[in-house]
Formats: sequence, structure tokens, C-alpha cells
Amino acid sequence: MKREFVRILLDIHCDWENDPPVYRVYVNDELFSERTYIWKDSYLTEILQVEAEPGLYNISVEFIATNAVEFTVSNRRVVNGPGHWVNNQTVEISHES
Repeated sequence: MKREFVRILLDIHCDWENDPPVYRVYVNDELFSERTYIWKDSYLTEILQVEAEPGLYNISVEFIATNAVEFTVSNRRVVNGPGHWVNNQTVEISHES
């Protein structure tokens, strides 16, 4: 089956004090990104470039915090390629038409 390329974006914001928290982004069970969130009063747009066979893919964000933090994930979108968000955790990649 032919693989398709999609570029997936999601905005991550975090309110934190003391030590910067860490987060991880997974596509299915594969680690795509691990970052230390060092920004204050702004958000980060996480960019996932995926080349995969058509199907459903679970996108998850795991927050690793040693102190009180508040993470939010918003503005999920597919900006390139034949894909769309099915819900807040799943992207469907289809055949290019």
C-alpha cells in the first residue's frame, strides 16, 4: 500500500513555576518528540511530519512534571497531505486524491 505524507500541527501551552516541565509526543506508540517546556506566557506549535500508510493514528501528549503545572493542547490541524483529525487523539490518513 502506498505511503502518504502529512504534516500535523498542535499547539501546546504550559503554566509552570520552578523547574521547567517535560512533555513527550507519540504517534501510536512511537516517540516523535521530547521537549523541556522553557517558555513563559506563550505557546509552542509542535510539528509532526508523518509518512505512513493510510489508516488511523493515535496522537498522544504525555506530560512529565515534578511540580505543579497546567498543560493544554489546542488548535489541532493537518496542514499538508491527505489527513484530518477524527477526534482530539486520532488522525486519519487517507489516499491522496
